[in-house]
Amino acid sequence: MKVHSTNYFDTFIAVAEDTKAAFGVRPPSKGKKTVAEMQYEMMANNPYKYTSDDIFFQVFAERNDLTKAEYQQAREKFFSKGQPCFRASPLTKTYGFGVHSNSEGKVALFGIETETYHRFMADPKVKKLKAMKSNR
Repeated sequence: MKVHSTNYFDTFIAVAEDTKAAFGVRPPSKGKKTVAEMQYEMMANNPYKYTSDDIFFQVFAERNDLTKAEYQQAREKFFSKGQPCFRASPLTKTYGFGVHSNSEGKVALFGIETETYHRFMADPKVKKLKAMKSNR
C-alpha cells in the first residue's frame, strides 16, 4: 500500500497571499473544537514535537472518536490516500501563522508578526512555500 505523507523537511510555509491577518491569532472556540483549534493547540504547546502527519492524524482520530487500539490500522488507511498539508490549513490561510518544518520534519508555528517568521522568509537555505489562497 502506498503511503502519502504531508511532511516537509527544512521548509517554511508562509501565510496565504490573501490572508487578512496582520499577526498570528489563536483560532476562536466555537463549542466543539475546530480543526484549526486542535492543530493550534498541538503545535503552540509543543513546538517541534510532532510531524505534520502526526498532527493531521491526531486531529482525524479525535474527531472520529478512535480508540488508541484503532490508531495503527486507521493511520495506515488515512495515509493510503493523499491528505491536505499545512498549505491548506486555516492556521496558514486565515489565522496568520507560518509553519516551519525542521530537518526531522517536526513542525512549529510562528505568527506573521514575529522576528522568527521574517528570519525564515529571509533565509536562502530554507525552502519557502505559500499557503493556498482562500479565494482563487
